[in-house]
Amino acid sequence: MKLVIDDKIPYIREAAAQIADRVIYAPGNAFTPQLVHDADALIIRTRTHCNRELLEDSRIRFIATATIGFDHIDANYCQEAGIVWQNAPGCNANSVAQYIQSALFIIQSHRRQSLKGMTMGIIGAGNVGSRVAQVAERLGVRVLLNDPPREEKEKSGLFVPLQQLAAECDILSFHVPLEREGKYATFHQADDRFFRSLRRKPVIINTSRGEVVDTSALLTALEEGTVSDAIIDVWEQEPDINRVLLGKTLIGTPHIAGYSADGKANATRMALDAVCKFFGIEAHYNIVPPVPANPVIHAHSYEDAVLQIYNPSKDSQFLKEHPEQFETFRGNYPLRREETGYEIFIK
Repeated sequence: MKLVIDDKIPYIREAAAQIADRVIYAPGNAFTPQLVHDADALIIRTRTHCNRELLEDSRIRFIATATIGFDHIDANYCQEAGIVWQNAPGCNANSVAQYIQSALFIIQSHRRQSLKGMTMGIIGAGNVGSRVAQVAERLGVRVLLNDPPREEKEKSGLFVPLQQLAAECDILSFHVPLEREGKYATFHQADDRFFRSLRRKPVIINTSRGEVVDTSALLTALEEGTVSDAIIDVWEQEPDINRVLLGKTLIGTPHIAGYSADGKANATRMALDAVCKFFGIEAHYNIVPPVPANPVIHAHSYEDAVLQIYNPSKDSQFLKEHPEQFETFRGNYPLRREETGYEIFIK
């Protein structure tokens, strides 16, 4: 079997060598029809667009994307061509929750207002949104959930309309997939009309997909004070992001909210497991992230410990100083472990 793998997927090489006779590594945005034409399977990230242009006349039977999102895969063409694909749902849910937990402490400090007096609206309560809700509630934040697909399916009282979030929330966080059409379309879900409906000048957080938030509408909302601050990890037209918006963010990062080493290891493991299952391969590999350089944290408070472990403001400062290095920074992101990788002592 021949595998073609995105060369930025970590912790994969030793395991991949066990399951394939030939393995080719290439940058995710450099996959070409010539490169993949005789491959049996691909393991990719969001930078590889799997469509007719790339896949036609190839012998590819299976695609694993080491990501939660899958809008970079043309599902209709794959079905037509008999190509099976699999994403990695929930792989980086804890990583995104870590990012937002740190962001919440930064918001608390910036606003000089206790999180326990705030209401947070979570738009999209899947694997990631649900985990974020748990973290926020643990910090004493009142949480409102909006998820029309789940509401329709489950018919429970867990969810509230978007209008209620717009009226009551101090923080609004997006965790939806990118759907450009259909009943539950999310493309430009946060548009001019959405921002005009807000009543509490909330902080907007987007760690889902850049196109979920209309950049020009968000800029207008920030300029007019309809929105107090923005924390943006995902951007329209990445890596050519809007630098004016970057400059106005409280935190602006290069699509790395889900990039903890733990989340990456989960995604790599899930992608490899999917390939093995599809091809009936039995393999034994152990994919674990490296131990952090300083695995023992001494802190004055839990907030201090969280921000010692990971402070997204540092990533934001780097991006604001070097916006042209968006893709380089993202592709060479330094080791970041989640809380479980540390022993914490509160003084």
